[in-house]
Amino acid sequence: MKTQLKTTFRILIVDDHPTMCDGLCARITNEADMTVCGQADDVDPALELVRDLAPDIVLIDISLKTGHGIDLVKQIRQRYPGTKMLVNSMYEESVYAERALQAGAMGYLNKQTAGDTLIKAIRTVLAGKTYVSPEMTDRILHSRVGGMIQPGSSPVECLSDRELEVLTLIGHGKTTSAIAEQLFLSVHTIDTYREKLKIKLNLANSAELNRYAVQWVLENG
Repeated sequence: MKTQLKTTFRILIVDDHPTMCDGLCARITNEADMTVCGQADDVDPALELVRDLAPDIVLIDISLKTGHGIDLVKQIRQRYPGTKMLVNSMYEESVYAERALQAGAMGYLNKQTAGDTLIKAIRTVLAGKTYVSPEMTDRILHSRVGGMIQPGSSPVECLSDRELEVLTLIGHGKTTSAIAEQLFLSVHTIDTYREKLKIKLNLANSAELNRYAVQWVLENG
């Protein structure tokens, strides 16, 4: 009788917080059928590791060293279709979960959830299913059926992915020129995004936008 070899799932972690990476590695390697095959802290090195290692699943943070997790999800989907991805972040689930799914991830998990939930989410995605919290599942269903954002939702949920990225960078203290350089866009384009943000968030001027952005980052990771 032949002995069936046990599958070991290979997980790539993309996170720019060393302490968080250590914690994720420790929890994942406690599972007999899981191993961490690599780690990256930004978009480009992550893409190289996905190419070289072909992991079974990529665990991705939203905020990376210089890049953005949603952008990484989109690039992986485009370059390496079929790669399973789970976004794991401190950012508010109501703002980012559906964006992550639309970008190509198969799940979204808040970092504040228990370690057992992390493993459950990973196993769900490995099985080819989508994972979000029960609360987020209800929220997505209601928004799609109703065709509109629920009352009491944050105005940030109305922003495009790029607008939200610019808002986050403003909140991290980046100047317009620095944001333009990081996103490979012109200063004029970033100024245009700033104006759109003021309109959508009902802010009177740049000072209010800066304060709002800083508060958003403080509250959401």
